Amino acid sequence: LICCSQTPHILAFLSEEIIGGHEVKPHSRPYMAFIAFVDVDGRSHSCGGFLVKDNFVLTAAHCRGSSMKVTLGAHNISIREETQQIIPVAKAIPHPYYNLKDYSSDIMLLKLERKANRTKAVRPLRLPRRNVYVKPGDVCYVAGWGQLAPKGKLPNTLQVVELTIQKDQECESRFSRRYNKATAICVGDPKIKRATFNGDSGGPLVCKNRAAGIVSLAYSDGSAPGTFTRVSSFLSWIQKMIKHC
Repeated sequence: LICCSQTPHILAFLSEEIIGGHEVKPHSRPYMAFIAFVDVDGRSHSCGGFLVKDNFVLTAAHCRGSSMKVTLGAHNISIREETQQIIPVAKAIPHPYYNLKDYSSDIMLLKLERKANRTKAVRPLRLPRRNVYVKPGDVCYVAGWGQLAPKGKLPNTLQVVELTIQKDQECESRFSRRYNKATAICVGDPKIKRATFNGDSGGPLVCKNRAAGIVSLAYSDGSAPGTFTRVSSFLSWIQKMIKHC
């Protein structure tokens, strides 16, 4: 298993990789955030995330580390674009029930040291409506700066892939106890070579222009389906943390 952030002592790596996708039109996903951090061994890592308020970014809890910085308004992360806003993280707020062993409640808010300036390249993504759920067969999108192939390099530019929602049984049989349909979404047609991979973790699953899920757990061979945190299951917690933190 890969939990998209490439931390060696965990079973799942941050899905930083987009397989079977393509480069997006620059700044067409103005909510996207590139998150850089350092792990306990002093190694640099990155994750995806997305702006939900001017000073809050939502990502996966397994993307936590030290010296966290968020880059907004980026397309090519290898250069300092005029559109980019690089803001340090003032506080990382992982969900209190996040479990490193099974990646349940794999969701985290990052409070930024200052508010982002809204521009054409920087704008929040809307959260899902209450009691409105994605269903098998729905087609959604994931963007990220993750690998383009299991042994490929990380791209400099933002990539996007189209993924189809699967029945819960697909992931229950694949991930066993690591899949809880109450708080997770099963995403990616196993018959089509399209998936998230190393480096995509924390990025949003966008369905009908709203954040339905967060990239969480995938297999190291880049095959589908993968497990995404179900954002609608955590709306009350998100709103509470934004209000009080």
